[in-house]
Amino acid sequence: MSARAGANDGDTGRVLWGSNPFGLAARQSAALDETRHRPWPLPDGDWFLAQTWENLLFAHWRVPVGAVEAVIPPALDVDLFDGEAWLGITPFRLTGLRVRGLPPVPFVSAFPELNVRTYVTVGGKPGIFFLSLDTPSSLAVAGARRAYKLPYFHARASMRRAGGTIEFESIRTQAASHARAFRVRYRIASPAFEPRPGSLEYFLTERYRLYTAGGPHLYLAEIHHVPWRISPASALIEENTMVPAPITLTGDGPQLHVAEPQDALIWPLRHAEAASSDSASRT
Repeated sequence: MSARAGANDGDTGRVLWGSNPFGLAARQSAALDETRHRPWPLPDGDWFLAQTWENLLFAHWRVPVGAVEAVIPPALDVDLFDGEAWLGITPFRLTGLRVRGLPPVPFVSAFPELNVRTYVTVGGKPGIFFLSLDTPSSLAVAGARRAYKLPYFHARASMRRAGGTIEFESIRTQAASHARAFRVRYRIASPAFEPRPGSLEYFLTERYRLYTAGGPHLYLAEIHHVPWRISPASALIEENTMVPAPITLTGDGPQLHVAEPQDALIWPLRHAEAASSDSASRT
C-alpha cells in the first residue's frame, strides 16, 4: 500500500497519473482481495465511490465524553477506549476520486482536505462521525452534502512538501464559519507499522463505517480498505480553531501518526434502521 497514486503537481491540487489512470482504478478495486481483517463481512451490493488518501496525518486528543455527547445525534453512542473519548483532526490529500466503473479525472479528482471526527458506535458496530470536512473542491462539497449528508465546507487549502516535512493549511471561506482554520507542519518520526488489534492506534484508525444524520434519521455508509500502516510522527500545529464547542482539548499533546497511502471503497448511504433490520434477518 505504499505505492503512490500519482505525483503531485506542486500546490495546484492536481495529480499526474501519466497515461494510465486505469492502473490506479484497478489498484483501488483490488482492495477487495483482502477482507480477512474486517470486523464484519463486506456489505451486500456494489461500492459507489473509490478514493485514495495520501500524506494523511492522524492527530488525536482525549476529550470529555459529555462534550462529545453534546455534538452527536442521540441515536449514537460515544465509542470509548479505556473509558475515554477521542477527537481526531486529519489533514491529507485526496486523490483518485471516482465513481464505480469510471477512471479518475485528473483535474477534478484530487484536492487537499481536512476532517474533524470522533468515534461512535451503533448496535455494536463502531464507526466515524464527522463533525466537519473542509476542502477547496466545490464539486466535493456539493456532491458529498447531497449524496452522503456530510457537513462539508468550502475552504482555501494547500499541501506542500519541503524535504521530509509536509506543510498543510486550511481556512474555511463560507459565511458564518467563525474563522475555522488549521495550519500544521508534520513529518514521519519512526518506521511504519500495522496497528495491533486492541491497541489505541487500532481503535483510532481501523473504522469501516461512517455515520451521519439527516433530520430525524440516522444514516450509515460502509467503507473498505486494507489494514492501515502508520508511522509515529512529529508535528508543529501553528493554528487550530477547528474544534467545535463545547469540546475542549486536554492539556496533554496529541497522538500523532502519518499513514501510508490508503485506497478506500465507499458504499452508498443508507438508513441505519434498514441496515439493522437487514443484519437481524441474516442471523
